[in-house]
Amino acid sequence: MIDKIRIATRKSPLALWQAEFVAAEIKKHHPDIQVELIPMSTRGDKILDVALAKVGGKGLFVKELEVAMQNDEADIAVHSMKDVPMELPEGFDLPVICERETPFDAFVSNRYAHIDELPKGAVVGTSSLRRQAQLLARRPDLEIKVLRGNVGTRLGKLDAGEYDGILLAAAGLVRLGLVERIAHVIDYNWLLPACGQGAVGIETRANDAAVSEVLKPLYHHETAVRVIAERAMNRSLDGGCQVPIAGFAVINGNQLSLEGRVASNDGQTLLQVSEQITLEETEVQQRVQAESLGCFVAEQLIARGAEKLLAELS
Repeated sequence: MIDKIRIATRKSPLALWQAEFVAAEIKKHHPDIQVELIPMSTRGDKILDVALAKVGGKGLFVKELEVAMQNDEADIAVHSMKDVPMELPEGFDLPVICERETPFDAFVSNRYAHIDELPKGAVVGTSSLRRQAQLLARRPDLEIKVLRGNVGTRLGKLDAGEYDGILLAAAGLVRLGLVERIAHVIDYNWLLPACGQGAVGIETRANDAAVSEVLKPLYHHETAVRVIAERAMNRSLDGGCQVPIAGFAVINGNQLSLEGRVASNDGQTLLQVSEQITLEETEVQQRVQAESLGCFVAEQLIARGAEKLLAELS
């Protein structure tokens, strides 16, 4: 019988919010279990002066948390799903994906109410090649500058006048009570989200059945199916934050649809594929179908030239 769960988490305000959310959900379903947060600094949090794509990608945000679990200093780690590498190291599992918050991107500006109001040559901040590529595909006249740091740091740089506008995940602003900073949420038809954006995942040691059992009530099946499809596409493309890949799945009734995009960094090439399937009845079947759909969309993108484009960017 488990009497305590230790949660490894990054120290940023958003990461702590996510860990506290998971802790509260565990307590709600298991009042007798004690929950302790183990805040940690990751390499991704410490390297703030260059784009993630140049220093190893988003896996930099999770490695230290996995080491803590390996060393029995923590039982689980809580992540933003868009930060979780497509392949987990041996010995780890991702049994739970929680219900998704809004998955879309937000435009934040102190001067402009809409991204389309930005004048020619305006400076936009983002650390995401996915956002950069899709933005330049629509507005090649804009100047993109790297923007790193936690949400508060990024907003501070905007407020200091370093940027005319910045792009952030809307979910982070919602979770931190900063909805008023959103000028507008960007329509996903022209700025498709990152795979897994807006969803929180819980990583455990592999085969830790007791911990997985405790976490079961936090699992949200519809979100999991959508994120599985998105990540399967990304994995099949061998993608990470080093390349501009976007993926977004939607469930409408018994229909699962997935759109995937691959772009050049300058946005001049933008490949898009959308596919839809009818879901079977059982949850296990649906997870398998989601995986297959993601792989199929990746195959279609490759057939349209994604492999060559990604090779040029790597």
